[in-house]
Amino acid sequence: MTTTRTYGQFCGLARALEIIGERWSMLVIRDLMLGPKRFTDLQRGLPRIPASILSSRLNELEQTGVIRRRVLPQLDAGLVYELTEYGSELDHIMLDLGLWGARSLGYPKDDDVFTTDAAILSLYTTFQEEAARGVHVTYVLRHSDSLIIHAMIDDGTLKVSSGDHPAADIVIEPQGPELIDLVNGNLTAAEAMASGRVRIEGAFAHLELFTKLFRIPPKPELFDGLTLH
Repeated sequence: MTTTRTYGQFCGLARALEIIGERWSMLVIRDLMLGPKRFTDLQRGLPRIPASILSSRLNELEQTGVIRRRVLPQLDAGLVYELTEYGSELDHIMLDLGLWGARSLGYPKDDDVFTTDAAILSLYTTFQEEAARGVHVTYVLRHSDSLIIHAMIDDGTLKVSSGDHPAADIVIEPQGPELIDLVNGNLTAAEAMASGRVRIEGAFAHLELFTKLFRIPPKPELFDGLTLH
């Protein structure tokens, strides 16, 4: 399939950008990383995208083999969009790119949208697999009454889902953007508790552990050029 918007470059990176580099395309893929979604589900997660643009992006991604449509077997026979095997190969690329971007993210603006899917993926993005070896703990993060997620760590593996968890070891309730400060190292667990900027239900040790399990590394100061390993 060819598009009318090409870079005219025989380069894999240029082709990748032609496929997924259009405005909103990567955010559509981001939201489909967590599973199939209906058109209306995607609209809820991307409230500022016009319906016509969402339709165009879905059609383009389908034509390039990144996503496909499927009719659910349930009685309502609803149509959903999901990643193909080719599209699902973007998972780790998207997480790595998300972590790279998080290092320049700063704090949310008043009108910034922070969805449940974005919250879930932020944990996958910042998860430190090596630090989680031998760890068995379940966290609940309560950003608000309408944004609650839980994360289960089991010997280096992570599973994050929306909603509460009845067997959580700790519930963390940040009072603002403090969770960002915790994961980027600007705020220690002890400082967060002492200032009242984070409330918890559970052992303080689990909050300290959280800052090791989820981490945004600092940006390097200098770059001397391409290094191939």
